[in-house]
Amino acid sequence: MRIAMWSGPRNVSTAMMYAFAAKGDFAVWDEPFYAAYLVQTGIDHPLRDEIILSHEPDPAMVAAMCQGTIWDDKPNLYMKHMPQHMLPEFPLDWAQSCVNVHLIRHPARVIASYAAKRESVTPDDLGYIRHLQIFEMFPGPVIDSADVQAAPEQTLRRLCSEIGLEFDPKMLTWEKGPKPYDGVWARHWYGAVHDSEGLHPMTVGPMPETPDHLSEVLAEVMPAYEELAARIIR
Repeated sequence: MRIAMWSGPRNVSTAMMYAFAAKGDFAVWDEPFYAAYLVQTGIDHPLRDEIILSHEPDPAMVAAMCQGTIWDDKPNLYMKHMPQHMLPEFPLDWAQSCVNVHLIRHPARVIASYAAKRESVTPDDLGYIRHLQIFEMFPGPVIDSADVQAAPEQTLRRLCSEIGLEFDPKMLTWEKGPKPYDGVWARHWYGAVHDSEGLHPMTVGPMPETPDHLSEVLAEVMPAYEELAARIIR
């Protein structure tokens, strides 16, 4: 099985990647098209130069690897993909052979988390509009990060059932610290998940207020989010 897990930034997506890695029968790949996206757009992200040097920057090569031999002698592959990295000119036909899953989070929560790590926040940075386009091309189960946080075992069981995969309790725990399959950007973005030891039920706090200067960003991405949210499996 090849899983393409689509989610924007700050969506609990790294914790989901760790969960599938902990299962033991999945190789995992962290944001395969990130370097290619940075090269193509010229956008300035934290650790930009190091990301481009350390990861494959040719989108055609990345696409071929998405369909290629799975490494580490694993029968399955889990790929954590960011919709905004999939520029219109990048190959997407590889996703036809994948089980496509869509992880979303309310934009107000994403904006609050993203703005704490990067000063600039645009609608394209958050990926919702592109995510909806990809969902329409490659539909699949939609899960809510709030459900992952509040009821991780139930949510993972439900997802596994939807995609024909056996749930394993090992998916709920992992050791603290960085992982060998993290992208080099992990030291900037993954502090909270590196401090964690797994997915444990937690109370999801109240919806944060969006600063006035980001209210237009929130308004622009909300329609795409609401389209996806209407399909959440529960």
